[in-house]
Amino acid sequence: MTLLNRLRDYPHILEVAYQFTEKVFQLLNPIFQRLGYEWADKLLRLPEKIGKGAVFNCQMCGQCALHFTGMTCPMGCPKNLRNGPCGGVRLNGFCEVDATKKCVWVEAFERSKKMRVYGADIYVLLPPLNQQNMGRSAFINIAFLKNSEMPEAWQMETGLRHDHK
Repeated sequence: MTLLNRLRDYPHILEVAYQFTEKVFQLLNPIFQRLGYEWADKLLRLPEKIGKGAVFNCQMCGQCALHFTGMTCPMGCPKNLRNGPCGGVRLNGFCEVDATKKCVWVEAFERSKKMRVYGADIYVLLPPLNQQNMGRSAFINIAFLKNSEMPEAWQMETGLRHDHK
């Protein structure tokens, strides 16, 4: 296990880094809007893939949910389940598909208990993954997310932002 992978075991540190990143992107948002979505996405896609890939095994789903899942990427689930375990979690907490790995949702729950700001967000039901965002920068997707572009059923509290915290 690399040093970067071990960071996952310290979700509060990652939570603080997430808050800092979110503030930076809020400050940069006017620049991103001037550049345009596509250009900004291309600019940030590779650094995001490298950074989040090294720490979280990021699959570039385009709708990052790390702060809702104990800083554990739910896309690491072999079944791509984004709202909780499948029901096939083994008694020892390991995955039913890959018995050599702990269920990402067991990890997510354990890590969420160590998070001071977003820990309770493990209980938030997330909207389904928008497959059109696969391979794109989640930072840009969230920065440019507008309710009018979301399906009507998702226009209530989506949990994709935490402006209130």
